[in-house]
Order: sequence, then C-alpha cells, then structure tokens
Amino acid sequence: MSALDNPLPLRSGSSIRNRIVKAAMEEQLAGPGQQPDERLERLYRRWGRGGAGLLLTGHVMVDRRAVAQPGDVVLDEASDLEPFRRWAAAAGTTPVWMQINHPGRLVLRDTGALALAPSAVPVAIGSLSRLYPAPTPMTTGDIHAVIDRFATTARLAQRAGFPGVEIHAAHGYLVSQFLSPLVNRRDDEWGGSLRNRARLLLAIIDAVRDRTAPGFGIAVKLNSADFQRGGFAIDDARHVVEWLGDTVDFVELSGGNIESLTSSERTPDHSTLAREAYLIDLAGRLVDATPVPLMLTGGIRRREAAERVVKRGFALAGAATALAQQPEAPKRWLAGDDAPVRPPRSLIRSKPIRAAAVQAAITGRLQSMGSGKDTPPRPPAVALAIDRYRRSRQLARFRADR
Repeated sequence: MSALDNPLPLRSGSSIRNRIVKAAMEEQLAGPGQQPDERLERLYRRWGRGGAGLLLTGHVMVDRRAVAQPGDVVLDEASDLEPFRRWAAAAGTTPVWMQINHPGRLVLRDTGALALAPSAVPVAIGSLSRLYPAPTPMTTGDIHAVIDRFATTARLAQRAGFPGVEIHAAHGYLVSQFLSPLVNRRDDEWGGSLRNRARLLLAIIDAVRDRTAPGFGIAVKLNSADFQRGGFAIDDARHVVEWLGDTVDFVELSGGNIESLTSSERTPDHSTLAREAYLIDLAGRLVDATPVPLMLTGGIRRREAAERVVKRGFALAGAATALAQQPEAPKRWLAGDDAPVRPPRSLIRSKPIRAAAVQAAITGRLQSMGSGKDTPPRPPAVALAIDRYRRSRQLARFRADR
C-alpha cells in the first residue's frame, strides 16, 4: 500500500480517507452578492470525483467591506446560506472545508475596499505598490471585530454543511501581517514579542471553537517563512505551531507573500530548491518538533513528490496547481501512476507580473471547469489579458452591489 493511501484520524473526531489534499486556490468565481453559484458547485463536483481525501476551498472573506479581489466569495450575516449548502454538498462524499480569510492591507485600490493592518505599513512591491492603498492601523476595537467576524463565518460555514474551516494565516494576509515583525510594529498586547503577534491567530481559534459545535474541524495555514530579511522565519513558525498544540486538526505549511514571492524555481533569496515539494527541506525542520499533524503545500505535481512529503513525516500532501490542470490526478497517484503535471511557465521578466500571469492561467482553468468546459490553460500572457477583462466586469458588479 502506498504511503498516500492511509487514512488520517483528526482530533475533532473525523478522518481524512487518504493523505492527498486539494489545497486552496483563488477561484474568483463569486456570483451576485459575493455568493457561490453553480460554477463553484460544478468545479467542486469535478474535484469530488478526483480522488483527494479532502478539498479546501479558495479563501472566503469574513468581511464584505474588505475583499482581496472583486471575485472573492464572502460569508457573513448578510449571506444567503442556501448557495453555500449546495457548494458544501457538491463534492459528494469528499469533505470540503472552507478556508476563511481577511485580506488586511492586501486590497486593491480600485475596489474601494477597506484596507486594515496592524500598523500603517504600506505594501512594497516597487512600481506596483501604487495599486494598493495606504492601510489604516487597527484599533483594539477593530481587532476584536475581526475576531468576531472569523468566528461568525465559521459558525455559518458549519450551518451550511462544511465540516471544518481553515484559518488563513499565511501569504501576507491579515493574520500573517500580525505575525510579521515587518508589518506589525505595534507596542501594545497585539505587537512586539512573537507571542503577542500570534495573539490574533490564537484568539481567532478560541473564538471559532467557542462558536461552533463539537466535532467541527479547524486547521490553520501558516507560512514556514516569509522569506524576507527580518520577517517571520522558520523558528517563529516552530513556536506558533507549538502554541497551536492540540487546538487544531492540522497545520498547513506554505511560504512567501506578495512582497517576497516563492516558486518551484527559486526562493526569493535565490537559493536553489528542488522543483517539486520545494518547501520540504525548510518545513521539514518542523516535522520532528511537533505532534501537530502538518500538511505541506508547494510544487507537488506527481505521485513521487507527494509520497516523498508523506514519507518525510508530513501527515498530508497538498496539491493545488496540479489539480487545476488534472482534477483526477489524486486518483491516478493512488493507483500507482506517477502522472506528472507540468506547471504553466512564463518568460515575462517582471517577477510580480510573471506570477500574476501564471496565476491567471490557473484561475482561467478553474473558471473554464466551473463553466462546464475542459479547455487546457492558456499561455500565461494571454490568460493575464483575459483575466484583466474578466476582472473589470467583476469589479463593476462589485461596485454596483456595495
């Protein structure tokens, strides 16, 4: 039997039938009112047949005033739960957990969305920084309101039939911003020491646990490192994972953020990594140091890489891009087929624009499948142009709904 075939029991009482997880990707498929529609149902129905043991949704925003993109789904007290119930049930017997998120300062200026951050530190990505508004430093009241919003979204997700949530604390979004000493320059109980900077994440987990029924799953997505000098690093991640203790079912480890992109080619500090499972050496330092089940996401595009992750001691192997291109890849991997998936590549010289183009190719593929088609990913440069047009239409609707 393959290492990928074994079920994983979770502390919440459920189990995952195998070790392959469809990791979160931004589908940008919100319908009117920032709600899911038949496109997300169709997409997750396809993934439900693909063989993964667990599906994690793309991030769902906890505050409709603050979205990363106009195509983001929002779940709050104003939402109609019926579309969410259909989404939760779309994958059949494959469980779907909802990733919940707040973008913090990572909102684009043209959306007019609320840009909050622990401190007044703007996004710094060269000439593209102008696309992001200066963030408003959060008051203590703002922080408690965000904690309440995460807990409310988790409670509503459970009511809609999602058996668990993943709290997004990576990739430079709000909870990750609090963890980063570069962005969090507060001198109160929410800043300074790592324990204080982790206070928001720990408070959100406590609030979610208090507001949901027993047996509801909770996971956290955490950076193993931000790959920024003086930023959140591997030793910080080790401490945070220790503090999470037995409060969560698993911790998904990733890396990087918009200011310090990581990829399967090179990390931002230019050290060469393996092209597949490219965070395994770094994140692997945490495997032996914690009893919390860990999931590794990043660059897994064939069975051999997924098996290597699990044999290294990770409880789960998360695949994202590969499952956008081949939704049935987990079934093939479990059957013993290596089934390698080639990632989209771009020759665009600007790293942020190149990353956006590759992301657009994957997002376009998700939207194609959501529309009932099965067209392969377009060349990244073409996909980016189409994505800009699609986003302009989403933006017009988002502004009209506000």
